[in-house]
Amino acid sequence: MAMVRVEAVVDLPAQRVWAAVADVGAVHLRLLPGRVADARVEGDVRILTMPDGHQVHELVLGVDDDLRRMAYTVVEGQRLPLTYHHAAFQVFDEGDRSRLVWLTDVLPHAMADAVRARVERGIVEMKATLERTEAE
Repeated sequence: MAMVRVEAVVDLPAQRVWAAVADVGAVHLRLLPGRVADARVEGDVRILTMPDGHQVHELVLGVDDDLRRMAYTVVEGQRLPLTYHHAAFQVFDEGDRSRLVWLTDVLPHAMADAVRARVERGIVEMKATLERTEAE
């Protein structure tokens, strides 16, 4: 299984970054506005609506406040030809800043580069959104 790891240092305390990550129903507002048009949670499933109307269903596997870790798996609507997708975010203290880590496991292995390109863009957008929101 291919694993993709990306991370960003965010100029905010870890608790603030974690609050945004843990708010799974507000990813479209707090982390990826513009990339995700809407989000809603039905039971353990987060349904993301993209700007073009396409929907992605993610099973939220866990939100752990003590570890500051949120894990999910895409169960429907994946646009890439993946047979397996599991991801987790974790937030670590870095003094007055924090480190946001995004790990994604994917199959087939050959799709790792395509996934890496997407999550690298995504984490840059998340960092910018978090820091911009704090500055406003």
